[in-house]
Amino acid sequence: MEQYTVNTRSTLKITVMIGLVLILSACAGANTVVTTPDVEGHVAGFWQGLWNGMTIPFAWVFSLFTSQIQIYDVHNDGGWYNFGFVLGTGCLLGGGSAASSR
Repeated sequence: MEQYTVNTRSTLKITVMIGLVLILSACAGANTVVTTPDVEGHVAGFWQGLWNGMTIPFAWVFSLFTSQIQIYDVHNDGGWYNFGFVLGTGCLLGGGSAASSR
């Protein structure tokens, strides 16, 4: 009979990742104002999502000090805005190329 050894480090990594996924999934919810124009009549689309994704570190820092700046525009057109937001965030963070070069 073979004896299996458990790598404590990998077990800890998996446990932390599962915990983070559960914590972050608690933040997810339905956007009730999607496709609804804001007070200026504007609905954010793909390009606005791309810009918001690329500027997220700066917007996040400034949002800590003022309520006038948000990192995500809730008055958006749905999937295309989300795609632009994720694409912009990925471009900013290297798009996975930094991990693949290791």
